[in-house]
Amino acid sequence: MREFSKEEIDSVLDLAQSLEPLARGKKSSMLAGKILALLFFEPSTRTRMSFETAMKRLGGSVINLGPAEGSSISKGESLADTVRVIGGYADALVIRHPKEGSARLASQFSPVPVLNAGDGAGHHPTQTLLDLYTIRKESRLENLHVALVGDLKYGRTVHSLAYALSLYGADITLVSPPTLRMPDPIKADLSSKGTIVRETADLGEVIDNVDVLYMTRIQRERFPDPVEYQKVASSYRITPESLAGSQQNLIIMHPLPRVDEISPSVDDSSHARYFQQSFYGVPVRMALLKMLLEGDQVD
Repeated sequence: MREFSKEEIDSVLDLAQSLEPLARGKKSSMLAGKILALLFFEPSTRTRMSFETAMKRLGGSVINLGPAEGSSISKGESLADTVRVIGGYADALVIRHPKEGSARLASQFSPVPVLNAGDGAGHHPTQTLLDLYTIRKESRLENLHVALVGDLKYGRTVHSLAYALSLYGADITLVSPPTLRMPDPIKADLSSKGTIVRETADLGEVIDNVDVLYMTRIQRERFPDPVEYQKVASSYRITPESLAGSQQNLIIMHPLPRVDEISPSVDDSSHARYFQQSFYGVPVRMALLKMLLEGDQVD
């Protein structure tokens, strides 16, 4: 997200809004004849399927690497060689990989554009763009008080989102167990941009005073030690009772999947936006694909 200016983000969000009717089923042939390749080396539901949906809604086609063990990667092929080869079959690549910096590495070898769909505990820029789109649609983007809650150490979604929110003048409260705090370089970067950043381990201190509550799960797969995971696994849980004193216009977001950090009894509340948030990934990723493959003008 550091490669995006506020103006560039706004242009993506504006285009996504204009494409939203297509995301809801209106037919288009904007990207007819174009092929998108999906290279997912980590499990994914929403990101993978929303990219596929976005491409097909625009009239394009999708090819899928499938499980790594079913490809030449299992024979020892390098990531560089894989993207060189698949880049010859497609017009753009989407990659998710467990190692930080993998998408940037792929972009250095790919003959076609590469979209980062998550690089380990690093960043998840397309998730951030759909998060911003959700906030803009369901609340407002300027001068918000946002609480980022849960796994802020390994959570790539909040790493990217915190930076993007700083461009819009947000006050950010970081809520996490002491062992899962936001990395110091990210906090220093936010502070250098004039962003007000607070830290606490107590969600109860902030839940009644924020405009956006952004929940994340504690990610078992990122922990090198299972014992350490168990110590923090159920640190936070949102229930209707915990929301009793919250602001009327509060929205609750979550990149999903959730485990037990949001009670299902919250799903039908006026605050819940995480399922809308998941859908908004389609128009946002449609906008990115259109910008990369056709240009940013809407037909």
